[in-house]
Amino acid sequence: MSPSQFYRSQATEQQLAADAATLQNVRERCARASNAWAALAYRSERSDTARTRTASANMLATLSENPDRGLATVC
Repeated sequence: MSPSQFYRSQATEQQLAADAATLQNVRERCARASNAWAALAYRSERSDTARTRTASANMLATLSENPDRGLATVC
């Protein structure tokens, strides 16, 4: 399970707890916790996307550093 999946599952659990709570303060606390877990999931997913994008850009940069770049030279 990835961190973002864990965070999403915790957000869901807290939202279910908020929906089931009878006391207002407990409902609010669980709703805040759900929002916090959802924010962590969003940040984790955004970081994963940025990391993937950076790795792809680095791979392309490495490939383009090849002297002949895979092109035939014209004499």
